[in-house]
Amino acid sequence: MATVDYFERKLDNKRRLTIPTELRGKFQDGVVITRGFGNYLHMYPIDIWEMQVEPKLSGDILDEKIADLNVRFRMGKVEAKLDEKQGRITLEQHQLDYAGIDKDVVVVGVGQYYRIMSKEMAGSL
Repeated sequence: MATVDYFERKLDNKRRLTIPTELRGKFQDGVVITRGFGNYLHMYPIDIWEMQVEPKLSGDILDEKIADLNVRFRMGKVEAKLDEKQGRITLEQHQLDYAGIDKDVVVVGVGQYYRIMSKEMAGSL
């Protein structure tokens, strides 16, 4: 089975993003959407979030870098399930505002998670 590392979509009028059929298995248990390190979003399969991201965010309580990461990744964090019929997730308006996304989005695989960004931002890379 081919791996999908890149896709473009238009959000519908309810802010829903359709995930390609080939990727839906990765997100069948759930998805976590957070702010990224720049003006884009991160999309994690729930198991990757729980096994790899959460442990990193649970570092030393007095470590300011860990505190900053917690603020970045937890501010605006949304957990969701794909709708079963069409494999869509709904992006929250505050997330779209943060990432400067209107309707056209580009999604790129970045290792074990995906970056969701505006088409304009993707064109400037």
